[in-house]
Formats: sequence, structure tokens, C-alpha cells
Amino acid sequence: MADKKEAAELSRVLTEYEGLEKQLEVILLQKNQIKIQLNETRNALDELKHAHGDIYRSVGSLMIKTTKEEAEKDLKDKRELMEVKQKALEKEEEKLREVVGSLQKKLQEQMKEYAKEKKK
Repeated sequence: MADKKEAAELSRVLTEYEGLEKQLEVILLQKNQIKIQLNETRNALDELKHAHGDIYRSVGSLMIKTTKEEAEKDLKDKRELMEVKQKALEKEEEKLREVVGSLQKKLQEQMKEYAKEKKK
């Protein structure tokens, strides 16, 4: 009876671990996307410094004429938002890595105990 209980608990912890690993993978993908968007925004701000004449920004599938100051403000706002999102994702990743690490240790201990019980 205890053997079935241990196997069920081991299975539950393993399922939880796999779910957390998937969450971590999603966070890493989101972080990468934010990093790419941040680089694009920073590059656009750099290019804007050297721009002369008409400035256009993309809104959906349209290009709309705007002022250099307005475009710069929009890009800076976008950059700030991305940086906040990036920091939030980094904190979430850190917390999740801690949980995954402790769950991994717990899982290894349970697997050792389960293996010992199976040998008896």
C-alpha cells in the first residue's frame, strides 16, 4: 500500500516539475523576445538622432508622418516599458529557478527512496 502511495507521490512531484520546467522555458522565450524588441527600439532611437526631414512611424500596416520629438518620445516610452517587462521576467525566472531547483532535489531524494524500497 505504501509502495503505491510513494509511486503516486513521485508521479505527482514529477508532473509538477515538468510543468515548472515548461513555465521556465516560456519565460526564457519571452525574455528573448523582449531583448530583441529592446535592441530594435534602441537602434531606432540611435537612427532617429541622425534623421533629418520627414519622420514616419509604423501603425499597423500604415506609415504615419510624425515629428521627430513625438517619435523619440514614443520610442523612449516603449523602451521604458520593455525594460520594466524585462526586469519582471528576470525576477520571475529567478524565483522559478529556485522552486525548480528545490523540487529537483526533492524529486531526486524521492527517487532514491523509491529505488531503495523497490530493492527490499
